[in-house]
This record gives sequence, structure tokens and C-alpha cells, in this order.
Amino acid sequence: MATIMSSHPDTARGSGGRRRRRGPSTPREGYNWIGGALSWVWLAIVIVPIYWVVITSFKSQSNYYLSNPMAPPTDPTLDNYRLVIESDFPLYFLNSLIVAIGAVVPAVLFSFMAAYAIIRATGNRFLRSVNSLFLMGLAIPLQAVVIPIYLIIIRMQLYDSLLALILPSIAFAIPLSVLVLANFIRDVPKELFESMRLDGASEQTTMWRLAFPLTRPAVVTVSIYNALQIWNGFLLPVVLTHSPDKRTLPLALWTFQGQYSVNVPAVLASVMLTTLPILILYVIGRRQLLSGLTAGFGK
Repeated sequence: MATIMSSHPDTARGSGGRRRRRGPSTPREGYNWIGGALSWVWLAIVIVPIYWVVITSFKSQSNYYLSNPMAPPTDPTLDNYRLVIESDFPLYFLNSLIVAIGAVVPAVLFSFMAAYAIIRATGNRFLRSVNSLFLMGLAIPLQAVVIPIYLIIIRMQLYDSLLALILPSIAFAIPLSVLVLANFIRDVPKELFESMRLDGASEQTTMWRLAFPLTRPAVVTVSIYNALQIWNGFLLPVVLTHSPDKRTLPLALWTFQGQYSVNVPAVLASVMLTTLPILILYVIGRRQLLSGLTAGFGK
């Protein structure tokens, strides 16, 4: 009986010990105050210039010099935007649109076909060397080859034309596009390709009916990325064109700033109109762009 009674405290202690082990105290994780403060500082660095550009574009020239630069306009006006639109900005917008579409569509299609050939023909030494050549293109900056490009365009008699901007843009968009698309095509299950081959489908049919739909997120990703790069391009337009009717938006913005260097609100209105299409495209495809690039480089 004593033995039985003496075992009760041990049992209680054992059960208590088990209960204590079942409910261990979890350490409290402290808030990263330094990271949070730096995030707010970075947000202010980004937001304040954007806020200044937006409010100043709605101010008149006289109001800009008399009021606080950071204060919102007391009498908002659209005269600055009207002035910019009347200065052939629709023509510059159309030129940029033609160059962007004319370069992105061929570059993405060629890159997709090249990536498919590289992945499907793994034992071909020629295609492996071509893949290495594409990867080398990522290490060559545009500034290093702008003079040879200029001489080639002169020899082809394409100087001062939109085609002179489209062809080099295609060449510089291909290397990264091939890299991203090849990583996506490599992850398509081989069983699907074998199934298409057993059904009698040709390589061309397999490429467009199987690989292309499965890699559509990557196609959208490289299309958006290349469109943003070409839309913001400045070096090629300033080197390969000189006529006012061949200007793209970045080059037109630079000349507009020189033309209206005193009228700061008009210059900032042109900045807003130039940036607005980029912001709309980025907002629409932001999630697709970031997820596609992350997956493409993380595979």
C-alpha cells in the first residue's frame, strides 16, 4: 500500500513533467526596428520625388516660382499637358510603340524557337555552341558596341529610320530571352514530348501546341521586360537618328527639356506622359514579370 501511495507523487511529477514538456515556452521574436526604419526611409526617398513631379506638372509657371515647391497647387491647370501634346508628343509616342512592338515580337518568337531547339537537341554540339554564344551576349553592354552598330547601320543605309532602332534592339533582347525561356522549357516533363511524338506530331507541332502553351508565363515575362527596356532606350535613338519625326519618347523628352528649360512644370508634364505607359504596363504585368524572372533564374 505504501509502495502504491509513494508512487503517486512520482506519477504526478512525471505527468507534470510531461505536461511541462508538451507546452514549452516559445521565444518571442523581436521586431526588426532597423529594417523597418530603413524601409520607411527608402519609401520616402522614392515617394517624395514622384510626389513633387506630379504636383508640379499641374502648376502654372508663375505659380511654381512663387509657391512652396512641395505644396500642392492652389489652382491646378492642364495647360502644361496641353502644351506637351501640341508639341508632337503623339508622334513620338507612336514611334516608341512601333519600335517596341517591332522589336519585342520577333525577338521573343526567335528566342522561343532557339530555346526549344537548344533544350530538345541536347546532343548537338553546334546548338551547344550557339547557346554559349547567346550567354556571351549577356556580358556585352550596348555602350561597348554602339560604334560598330552605327557603322553597320550606315552600310545598310538604314540610318535615321525606325528600322535602325528595331534591329539592334532585337539583337540585345535575344540573350536574356533565350536564357529564361530555356529554363522553362527544360522543366516541361519529357513524358509529354514522348506522348506527342508517339501520336505522330512533328517537332514543329510539339513546339507550338505543347511547349508554347506551357511556357506562356515565361513568354509574357520576357515580353514585358524587353518592352520596358526598349521603351526606355536612349542611346540607340540618339546615335542612329537625327530627324525630329523619328524621335522616340526618351529622346523627345531630352529635346523637350532643352526647348523648355525654364518652364519646369511643362518639362515635368512631359515626364509624366512619358512614364505613364511604363507604369501602366508594369502594374498590369508586375506579378507575372517578377514571378517569371524569379522562377527562370532559380531553376
